Amino acid sequence: MAVRSTLAALIAGAFLLAGRVPLPERRHWAGLAVVACGVVIGFPLLTTLALQTSTTSHAAVVVGLLPLTTATLAAVRTGRRPSRAFWIAAVSGAVVVLGFTLQQSGGAFSTGDLYLFGALLVCAAGYTEGGRLAALMPGWQVIGWALVLCLPLMVAASAVTLSIEPVHLNAHGVIGLVWVAVGSTFFGLYVWYRGMAAIGIPKASQLQLAQPLLTLFWSVFLLGEDLPLAAPTAAVAVLVCIAVTQRAKS
Repeated sequence: MAVRSTLAALIAGAFLLAGRVPLPERRHWAGLAVVACGVVIGFPLLTTLALQTSTTSHAAVVVGLLPLTTATLAAVRTGRRPSRAFWIAAVSGAVVVLGFTLQQSGGAFSTGDLYLFGALLVCAAGYTEGGRLAALMPGWQVIGWALVLCLPLMVAASAVTLSIEPVHLNAHGVIGLVWVAVGSTFFGLYVWYRGMAAIGIPKASQLQLAQPLLTLFWSVFLLGEDLPLAAPTAAVAVLVCIAVTQRAKS
């Protein structure tokens, strides 16, 4: 995680320097700190800990709660109140996710689920603040400054972790590292924040209900994981809610 964030921060810093982007206004730094702590540090760290005791497919559907969490925090933070139809669809998707979690864990939450729910809270806060800031500055600058803000900590963490457990990357490992650093951490979040600024945080957040289905698909075909029978049903059910949330009035 630390190496990935360090690489992404260096790339973001290069873009900011090349564009001669001035430092953000003082009033924006608190929001950027929330983005940094939630999206750059908190979410990757907590989900990594969760995956030590949970499969990728299980984690993917649990993270399906992130859209509802983000929409709720956005409503509190920005004062925008989506319609009743929006909330009914969003809550319905969340109920499906919770039902799947309880069914897979035998009626009780596991330690991995606790990490995942913590990841939901910090990531939702980061998405909310990032979406709000993306209406005031370009989305790539939002994630760019958040990454640069984390750079000293990530460099130190990378040095410590690599000294304790040296990594010998093969070609696939290098490609994967570059992808998560450049594609997922930097450019992916740039597009995400730009979309949030364009259509609003609540509606944009609900598009992420598609993530569980996509993650389930790739976990089977790339990682060879066994797919629980309930997982596809749960993922498809929350996808149905997307159409309702997007058609509902803001």
